[in-house]
Amino acid sequence: MGQTLAEKIMSRLAGRSVSAGDFVEIQPDWTFSLDDGIGLIDRYLTANGVDRLAAPERIAVFYDHYAPADTPLHAHVQRVGRLLCERFGIERLYDVGEGISHQVAVESGLVRPGQMVTNTDSHTTTTGAVGAVGCGIGAAEMAYLWAHGRLWFRVPESVRISLNGRLAPGASAKDVVLSILKTVTARGAIYRSVEYHGDGIGQFSLPERMTLCNMGIEMGAKFATVPFDAVTAEHYRNLNAEVGDPPRPDPDARYVEEWSIDLATVEPMVSVPNRVDDVHAIGSLPEVRINQALLGTCTNGRFEDLAVAAGILKGRRIAPGVRMLVTPASKAVYKRALAAGIVETLVEAGCTVTTPGCGACAGIHQGVLAEDEVCISSSSRNFVGRMGNRTARIYLGSPATVAASALAGRITDPRSIPEAVP
Repeated sequence: MGQTLAEKIMSRLAGRSVSAGDFVEIQPDWTFSLDDGIGLIDRYLTANGVDRLAAPERIAVFYDHYAPADTPLHAHVQRVGRLLCERFGIERLYDVGEGISHQVAVESGLVRPGQMVTNTDSHTTTTGAVGAVGCGIGAAEMAYLWAHGRLWFRVPESVRISLNGRLAPGASAKDVVLSILKTVTARGAIYRSVEYHGDGIGQFSLPERMTLCNMGIEMGAKFATVPFDAVTAEHYRNLNAEVGDPPRPDPDARYVEEWSIDLATVEPMVSVPNRVDDVHAIGSLPEVRINQALLGTCTNGRFEDLAVAAGILKGRRIAPGVRMLVTPASKAVYKRALAAGIVETLVEAGCTVTTPGCGACAGIHQGVLAEDEVCISSSSRNFVGRMGNRTARIYLGSPATVAASALAGRITDPRSIPEAVP
């Protein structure tokens, strides 16, 4: 029996052939932490008398959740993290303004195909877009991993999602993954590795694949990945980065479930409060007035997402009474959007551009909601209280849907905006 991508990567790390259900004690290729977890890691290391780390060269720390610090407490936590990096010789510290860990790790080539990444963030599944596997773990587990170099994992079973055909104009990768969630549900892939296949996968750019993999965790997945192909290879060629011969799943690999999506049937979709898998076609919704629109996050804060929104908003103004926040996923995205005139277009349309990072998505700062307010967001979660207020309501949609809705003042099908369909 052949192996899935997860089985191949974990076999390399284990030094032996492993299969779904096996337990392994391994050292991942990369172990990341963020500012919202670094304080706890420091506490665990100090409490247990750890004075050296097993492999500081495999560690990176990213400041993206409190970027910039919004309270004295969060400023203190970031200071603790900087001192920790100095104390243990961690050279890779991506400080305030550099961007979201998943975005930076992929766009910079830090993570390579065939590698395994752990991070104190559940959306580490995003790194699977380059043929890697990534997952979130807790701060206590991360502290142990940093101290000892190895941690136990169970090799996940894999599911195969085939994307076939081509998307219709106006539909996007975000609409695809929302459609999948509608069918699979938020519990449909718990502790499984999602692999994207099909004759339609080649049409998705690397940023779009990041969106697909990012929301794998919303299905409950341990990993979500797109196996290495020509699109991945081009990304690393552009970075002048060597990738060798990355692993690919075998043709006879075993999948516990297989699902197929006809891309031609996908239309603009929206996830309604307060469940990410409560998904509906925009046209089936009653009128939903909005107070805020959020474009950004590790799901849809890339250059291409900002460009789509700018195409809709160019020469127009967002609706009176609506706030539209734009948070680039990284400094590199921000700089590229500035050079292309996209930031100017968005600002002229009435948008507010914030520091690269997680922004309002985490409900900490830079755009939290007031009581009973409604937000249309390009993010990944719409749980109760997600954006800082338990009575606020969050709808999820594509960047095009977010921009079109900000323009109209209500949740709007982007295909209804003249000249907005690519």
